[in-house]
Amino acid sequence: MTAQRERLFRILEHLLRIRNECSCGILSECGLADITVKQVRYLKTIDENGEVTFTRLAEITRISKPTVTELINRFERAGCVYRDRCPDDARTRYIRLTEKGQMIARAEEETLRRVIDRMAGALSEHEIDLLIEILGKVR
Repeated sequence: MTAQRERLFRILEHLLRIRNECSCGILSECGLADITVKQVRYLKTIDENGEVTFTRLAEITRISKPTVTELINRFERAGCVYRDRCPDDARTRYIRLTEKGQMIARAEEETLRRVIDRMAGALSEHEIDLLIEILGKVR
């Protein structure tokens, strides 16, 4: 590896460390430092689909209904979701995110915002514009 690529490697490694630090901070704020990436993905799926039922979540995630029920029970105990009765059909329950669940589901976005805030605090306006231009070229 050339010296230039080695420097780039170290810089990107440092940025990823900052990202992980921010991400862990958000999850710790939620009291769920031990949540898995897969569980975060399920919460994100619920968040993105709005009025999602148990059956619909099973279809979207391609996991069985009993597994969805077990997952939602775990999320409910953790304070991430609650069940909401459908006004048109009392047998149907929607899975809704609590504020804590939304925070976890949106942690990735918030992590990036925190990383950007740290970068913006260390760079001038010109440097930020230059960074945007450079990163925009990466495909």
